[in-house]
Amino acid sequence: MSSATPTPQDSGLPPPAAPNKTSPLVASSSSSSINTSESRPTILHLGDDIRWNHELYVELGKKFKIERTYSMGREEFKQALKEKRWGDFVGMYRPFWNTGGEMGNWDKELISLLPPSCKIYASAGAGFDWVDTRTLAAHGTIYCNSASACTESVADAAIVLILSCYRAIPWSFLAARSCSPAQFQDANQNIAAVTHNPNGSVLGIVGLGRIGKRIAEKASRAFEMRVVYHDVVRMEERERELELGGEAWCASLDELLGKSDCVVLATPFAGETLLSTREFGQFKRGARLVNIARGKLVDEEALNRALDEGVVSAAGLDVHADEPRVDARIAERRNVMVLCHTAGASVESHIGFERLGMENLLGWLEKGEKGVISPVNLQWLKRE
Repeated sequence: MSSATPTPQDSGLPPPAAPNKTSPLVASSSSSSINTSESRPTILHLGDDIRWNHELYVELGKKFKIERTYSMGREEFKQALKEKRWGDFVGMYRPFWNTGGEMGNWDKELISLLPPSCKIYASAGAGFDWVDTRTLAAHGTIYCNSASACTESVADAAIVLILSCYRAIPWSFLAARSCSPAQFQDANQNIAAVTHNPNGSVLGIVGLGRIGKRIAEKASRAFEMRVVYHDVVRMEERERELELGGEAWCASLDELLGKSDCVVLATPFAGETLLSTREFGQFKRGARLVNIARGKLVDEEALNRALDEGVVSAAGLDVHADEPRVDARIAERRNVMVLCHTAGASVESHIGFERLGMENLLGWLEKGEKGVISPVNLQWLKRE
């Protein structure tokens, strides 16, 4: 997701406090008003200062001794861990997706340097393809994401991309922005022959988690689309909540692709490409593709071929395989809407990321793993 966010004035919310690197709540020194540092377990706050949830951060500082890393790079961070600079810290907190990650991917090399005492990592953002959650679990560390905080923003962006695919919004937008009368007239006169309303068409959602569910709600209720879905397990209770009907579940990805007029990817990246040449061969001819999940789920060369051949008639991509680089052949197409991984970028998402991370840490301190709100690796967790 992009580092750009709306201003507080745009959102109608109070402005964030100015950074304060000398605050007793973010320094390692003790304060009698918060309890002595010796009585509090230590956590690492990775990256920038808190911007929104200041009262909750005060509460966090009463329960934990908070150490700061700011924008520490990977090698310096590794050396600090080797030197045990922060002692036996129990957790880590990363409140923003675009800061505090300067140490790069959380792989075996990095995780092996964590102290055995580190039991929880609470981080912003929905995706976690940059962190080896299984290795963290083997280390005994619970990883918590913040997917629920950006659900509304991502689902809204998915709807924008769906509509852009059906109504050729990129073509119209680019023609108007060109300020060329010829391009304007071309779009004005010819778009109607190739665009459609989404009403009544089949929306196939890959991944019916929180975000997938919210996309289904918006698309089915506002645009009267018929939703089908594929996931690793059937979600019958969610089907009933969404009033999808008994034919909504697709036991295989191929089944979903064959039924869908528009395919939306809303599933985590598990290390393997999901859509490549074989899968595009299962698409209805002229179907559309929207990706608000992870760029590496799609083989972009295969997508280019599918677009060239008309197998895929339009695409809406918030994410890309080699970010921050965007495939030039994809980006120049007037039937493709491309964004800068900003689907979840909103003030409300930022506020939620901050808050949920702290709530995970406070819940863990009170109740252990039963107190965490959004863990993603408990199924592999090594317990003492």
